[in-house]
Amino acid sequence: MTTIEHVLGDITNQNVDVIVNAANSSLLGGGGVDGAIHRKGGPEILAACRELRAGHYGGGLRTGQAVATTAGRLAARWVVHTVGPVWSDTEDRSGLLADCHRNSLKVAAELGATSIAFPAISTGIYRWPVDSAAKIARTAVEDAEIDLIRFVLFDQATYDAFTRP
Repeated sequence: MTTIEHVLGDITNQNVDVIVNAANSSLLGGGGVDGAIHRKGGPEILAACRELRAGHYGGGLRTGQAVATTAGRLAARWVVHTVGPVWSDTEDRSGLLADCHRNSLKVAAELGATSIAFPAISTGIYRWPVDSAAKIARTAVEDAEIDLIRFVLFDQATYDAFTRP
């Protein structure tokens, strides 16, 4: 039985097996959640991302895909990086946002993780409407086979959107 939690806070402080990073396709750090995870996790995460870029992910990570690295200095064991879609009011990209969640869960399961923390993927600089992102995220994880799924929301409005029925 999967437990789904919602907490208001900083994803980099979560004591779970996997923290999901709302990464950019370069995997080399950025702003928002991505920058916070790289800063707090330390240079080990960037080094692991550079290794990925030197190998199979030379062209970067495609939207909706997910890949794992060390969590460096974070309390988690791994970081699963996923690239969310940029919001578009002319093209339905909701399947890609759902893929971010499903593929992150798949990678976590392959690692043997029993707990995972998600941010509100694509709701920052990628401008995805929070209410829509919350519904997509909740639906995407409802059949997961992992003990604990925690949505870590940065502000009250996002927390409220994720906890609304």
